[in-house]
Amino acid sequence: MKRGKNLHNTAPSTSISKTSQDETANQLAALKQLSEESNKIAQDISQIITQLKQTPTSADQGHPDSNKKEKYFEGQYYLHKEIEANLTTLKTILGKSDDIIFRDFIIGVNKQIKVFLCFIDGLGDKKLIDEYIVKPLLVNIHIIDPNETLLSHDIPTNLKDHLFNAVELKKENEFDEVLDAVLGGNTALFIDGYDTVLILSAKGGETRSIKEPETETIVRGSREGFVETLRVNTSLIRRIIKNPNLIIESFRLGTQTHTDINIVYIDGIANPKTVEEVKSRLNEIDTNAFISPGYLEQNIEDAPLSFFSTMASSERPERVTAKILEGKVAILVNGTPFVLTVPHLFIENFQVTEDYTSKFYFASFVRLLRLLAFFITLFSPALYVAVETFHQEMLPTVLLITAAATREGIPFPCFLEILIMSAIFELLRESGVRLPRQIGQAVSIVGALVVGDAIVRAGIISAPMVIIGAITTITSFIIPTLLEALLFFRLFLLLLSASLGFYGFIVGLIIIIAHMCSIRSFGTPYLSPLAPVIWKDLKDSFILFPLWLIKALSKLIPWKNSKKECFSSSINKSNKKSGENN
Repeated sequence: MKRGKNLHNTAPSTSISKTSQDETANQLAALKQLSEESNKIAQDISQIITQLKQTPTSADQGHPDSNKKEKYFEGQYYLHKEIEANLTTLKTILGKSDDIIFRDFIIGVNKQIKVFLCFIDGLGDKKLIDEYIVKPLLVNIHIIDPNETLLSHDIPTNLKDHLFNAVELKKENEFDEVLDAVLGGNTALFIDGYDTVLILSAKGGETRSIKEPETETIVRGSREGFVETLRVNTSLIRRIIKNPNLIIESFRLGTQTHTDINIVYIDGIANPKTVEEVKSRLNEIDTNAFISPGYLEQNIEDAPLSFFSTMASSERPERVTAKILEGKVAILVNGTPFVLTVPHLFIENFQVTEDYTSKFYFASFVRLLRLLAFFITLFSPALYVAVETFHQEMLPTVLLITAAATREGIPFPCFLEILIMSAIFELLRESGVRLPRQIGQAVSIVGALVVGDAIVRAGIISAPMVIIGAITTITSFIIPTLLEALLFFRLFLLLLSASLGFYGFIVGLIIIIAHMCSIRSFGTPYLSPLAPVIWKDLKDSFILFPLWLIKALSKLIPWKNSKKECFSSSINKSNKKSGENN
């Protein structure tokens, strides 16, 4: 009986196990189908989320930083896999301009694929595009790959790795980056069936050749000058400073112009705080356009209301590289040959690159002449008016009688005389600068002679006043970087001297010195090494010591390596590291 029960019980268990296996198989199939559907839904959701991120919301539009997140169209355009959609989008944005070139064609024989190129005529080199982009796609692809395996899977990657031999070549998946590359002079290759675009560098166009700058002429030294192309300017710096620690970092400013800007410094010599301060000020700029360094200078300098500039500007590569080697930071702006350097000190206005190629005693003499020209330009009109108006007793009797005789019959007071002469000479200077060079020089010379002689003969201005005005104008040209400051402070001292005599002159001088002591250039006192006094740096100030006595770099800007051998030490360190790695 027990066996019967056992036999009776075993039969139902076998049937139950078979039915459970069938149900399990059905459940597994259903789960598999659900997982496949869930994967599809997840992919669709990810695409929707990506599109929502690219599309600006109303909250983002009202956010103050919403314009900084997107460059051109705030993400309302994105790349499609359909080539016609991409072509339509580009023509909608750029098609109104006649210099935008769209070149569509078909690659492959067995498997035909539509592609098109987009570039700007004048910024892209047509010869390079035909030789290194169009020809490989239409001709070389059949020679290199007869079976067209490159067109079977992941075409952008295969073309990038096996077909094109361009030096600069990258893949982009963001429409904003593609548009930025095209506007920058690159060529974009769109492929049907892919939302990935190949960006190829085939830049061209006419550029100015490297020539000697006309604004900074020297007798001994390099004849090279910066040009309007940013990458050419960085190469000129690289030619002089062959240092692996030379760092070049890129920025892009201007919501409309998208101007490329580079900062250049030597890691280990430049003060890290100064470098970070430059980066911080550049990142905080929010403006529509950057066309010249003046736009940048007014946005980041320490004292924008001061008449003294706290940023230096130069067209000469050797001058800029010398300042970089001193620990300063250079700022290069695309489209201009003028390079800014910071920090900038007052003493630098009297230093010229040619001083270091001359004998130290002659360079010191010339620097003292520049300092004398500075004092003559700033002080001579005010002192003449103060003596002539309030302090005649300070003049010798013979000179006083001569001055009184020359002023006999002059209808204007001394103060108005100097104002009239200053205005006349400034007008002649401005006309000489704005007119063509051949005509401008003639106008400046002949105009000054004719006008000066005619005014004296007519009895409007006295002869000593013409001499004072002419000397002041000539000496102001010796220090062109201080021309704007000298023009204002000369008038400032003139007004005080005409009102209070020597007392007003002394008060004005104290105000000018106090103002100069209060200025900082990226944390460095503007009057260094004079105020505060740094004795070691006085070797290269108004008097130049022999170069073999200047063994240490300037202490105005602190850095890790203060010796002149910092370059060789950095090379040795890099060689040691490479040897250890090997």
